[in-house]
Amino acid sequence: MAIRNLQPPEPNDLGFGTNSTTNNQRLVNRDGQSNVLKTGLPFFRPYDAYLKLITMGWGHFLLLVFTGYLIANFVFATIYVLLGRHSLMGASSASFWSEFQDAFFFSSQTISTLGFSRISPAGFASSSVAAVEALIGLLAFALATGLLYGRFSRPVAKILYSEWALISPYREMKGLMFRIANMRRSELIDADVTMTLSRNELQGGKMLRRFYPLSLERKLVPILSMTWTVVHPIDEESPFHGLSLEELRNSDMEVVILIKAFDDTFSQTVHSRFSYKFSELVYNAKFVPVTHPDKEGRTVVDLSRISEYQIVDETDKSRLRGDRTVPEILARKTRDNGTDSKRLLGKDEQVQNDPDYSRP
Repeated sequence: MAIRNLQPPEPNDLGFGTNSTTNNQRLVNRDGQSNVLKTGLPFFRPYDAYLKLITMGWGHFLLLVFTGYLIANFVFATIYVLLGRHSLMGASSASFWSEFQDAFFFSSQTISTLGFSRISPAGFASSSVAAVEALIGLLAFALATGLLYGRFSRPVAKILYSEWALISPYREMKGLMFRIANMRRSELIDADVTMTLSRNELQGGKMLRRFYPLSLERKLVPILSMTWTVVHPIDEESPFHGLSLEELRNSDMEVVILIKAFDDTFSQTVHSRFSYKFSELVYNAKFVPVTHPDKEGRTVVDLSRISEYQIVDETDKSRLRGDRTVPEILARKTRDNGTDSKRLLGKDEQVQNDPDYSRP
């Protein structure tokens, strides 16, 4: 089926340009990073070193620090051994291995400015090497300490997104919705959400990527302390209005979400990005409530169920699904209806809306 063009929006490509996407590639990966591969850069990029060290995983970071520490001690131990057996006073000379072992541990004590006084440099050459090593050790540990502090203090929004976006009954129409929550114990103040639909369209014989801002039922929440179901009403002004599931699939659509909020712990504004592709949409479903009161009356939010939903279909009203096979219901509904694929705004599909949809 041909991709139907919509009314061209105001220029707003989110910085991704207008080139069409192919092979179902994402604009925004699920970790929030832009799916852009940059080439032509030099192999050594010192301007990226801090960013790499501050954003890499903790396992990789600790392994890098430990490996660097071992390599530095190995290099200086080799230098002490090459200076001769008498360069270190108190070191064993019974064998090469025992001599290297004493030099290695002397290096580890020197680079950390610790020292145990059993072994000491003898002569100008070994004393000079020890002095340089101590200086390098001070600078290296200061750098490692700064990186550790930067990793802990870097303001990062820990937003938990529902695995799926739902196309659900909403106020006598349909609505595109997803659910979010703050994973930290801190409060997010004035959480602001922006949603944009990206799709391929044929313009002048050329396939282009077009972007359409999506209006929201509620764009801002003063305090994001529980979950928030973000809803885009599919009304007559919506770019989804009247589109079939097959048209959405053929257009390689992607809904890009940008979230901005003020974190009261870091006292800084934090940002989060996410996106949903067609395969991550579930048709005719509603989210399962995740809140309940405890024995003392406090509200309990079970974030492990943030992606759970219930199919609102007359033939199956009670199934709770959260596995990755569920989006196949989209393809099944499209195939079963043939050329008359279900439209996102059909009178025969209207179901009374759950009032929880409009509350965060």
